[in-house]
Amino acid sequence: MGAVCLAGCRQHYELASVSRSRLVVDSRYDAQADAGAATFLAPYKQKVDSVMGPVLGEAAHDMAAERPESDLSNLLPDILLYMSKDYGEQPDFGIYNIGGIRAALSKGKVTYGDVLDVAPFENKICFVTLTGDKVLELFSQIASRGGEGVSHGVELVVSRDHKLVSARLNGQPIDPAKSYRITTIDYLAQGNDGLKAFKSGTNLNSPQEEHNNSRYVIGNYFREMQKKGKAVASKVEGRIKIEH
Repeated sequence: MGAVCLAGCRQHYELASVSRSRLVVDSRYDAQADAGAATFLAPYKQKVDSVMGPVLGEAAHDMAAERPESDLSNLLPDILLYMSKDYGEQPDFGIYNIGGIRAALSKGKVTYGDVLDVAPFENKICFVTLTGDKVLELFSQIASRGGEGVSHGVELVVSRDHKLVSARLNGQPIDPAKSYRITTIDYLAQGNDGLKAFKSGTNLNSPQEEHNNSRYVIGNYFREMQKKGKAVASKVEGRIKIEH
């Protein structure tokens, strides 16, 4: 009887998701460094430092991500919008999910390792077109989530119960009959993180080579600003407002 139950009650498991993060192991975990371990790890540390250590640019101030709007969640869609020139694209606005921003940036020098902490996933920049009615649907989904990263020029007013009250782009209401070009990451363009309106997108441009990963796009932006002698800055400016 037990064997019958065992066969009949067998459960089927499927992999739901895969995620990763970086854990910094330092003196917080072991104040007494082991000399032998340090010697063993030295060549590996040198290799890791050579990859993670190069300075890409400078942050003008501390930046972190939070809802409904923050300096870092404003910066990243602005970067996607700015770097669209490298892809021959001229999108109307950009979207970056706050859940994909996994660390803050500190004032001062920004290394490749810092950018990897912020954007550790294999998400790649992409471009998609939505009709105005689907853009309003997208903004409603962003409102229901309490906010996501939206680029400069987007102005959303959201009720306290997370309903979209109004949406404007560069001072103009969204036209339901018009088409809008959007830059985002491929993860979102697939309709993930509750942004299902993206599934109605057309004219998808989604380069899949590794150098199109968001961390490289972000890193290239910092390099470009460094060449211009500019520290990277961002600020909260009322892109997403919650009604009181």
